[in-house]
Amino acid sequence: MALPHNVCAFVFGIMGNIISFVVFLAPVPTFVRICKKKSTEGFQSLPYVSALFSAMLWIYYAMQKDGSGFLLITINSVGCFIETIYIILFVNYANKKTRISTLKVLGLLNFLGFATIVLVCELLTKGSTREKVLGGICVGFSVIVFAAPLSIMRLVVRTRSVEFMPFSLSLFLTLSAVTWLFYGLAIKDFYVALPNVLGAFLGAVQMILYVIFKYYKTPVAEKTEKSKTVSDHSIDIAKLTTVMPGRISDSAVYPPPAGNNVPETQIQVTELKSQNLTGQKDQNNN
Repeated sequence: MALPHNVCAFVFGIMGNIISFVVFLAPVPTFVRICKKKSTEGFQSLPYVSALFSAMLWIYYAMQKDGSGFLLITINSVGCFIETIYIILFVNYANKKTRISTLKVLGLLNFLGFATIVLVCELLTKGSTREKVLGGICVGFSVIVFAAPLSIMRLVVRTRSVEFMPFSLSLFLTLSAVTWLFYGLAIKDFYVALPNVLGAFLGAVQMILYVIFKYYKTPVAEKTEKSKTVSDHSIDIAKLTTVMPGRISDSAVYPPPAGNNVPETQIQVTELKSQNLTGQKDQNNN
């Protein structure tokens, strides 16, 4: 028996809220590190500023809907709160140059940019037209956010390493996109469903790349590993020859010493032998 339309939307909305909450908490280890070191090091503030802006847009869009946007408002309100904490911590521990640049982007995007969108929509649009304009803006910005991992995927392919693409984060991003995709279909909202099609696709590609470069040995990787093994084996043999006694002569293992590196005791023995030979020659002459 099929579930009623509103029940499907509610179930997917609740699931989307839970999974998205986990995704919002993903940067916590990063900020624990920042707080311990009291420095933002090489981390950037743009992901948190853009995430805050995205959440603000979706709240404003959901407010235009007749009750069906409630679950969009709940999760994005939580997202605004979490991202604001991230930004406060980032600004607090950033150096002067990074702090100023972060505040500039925050002012231009989250205050001036968002205020401009609200004023334009409130003054120039009404009803369904406003909803369409806001929906188009939300879709456009969401596509940009979803396309951001392309640089990480390119890095994974180039370096053949998944160090900078954790599987758990890719998994939860994919689950979040799939859940909100079904939520958008359940409430028949094109603007909610469309960007999550791209998000689900890119998330699946990330997980495929993770499996390929984590568990599948490419020819280049195998060649590198083999060379490393041979090198390590050669080093071990060299260590054995310097430690264990054998029939190999010292000259075969070590190069002959230079004249100025001859030990002092050897020079003294040589001088003593020369004196003895000179004394024997004098006795023979007498």
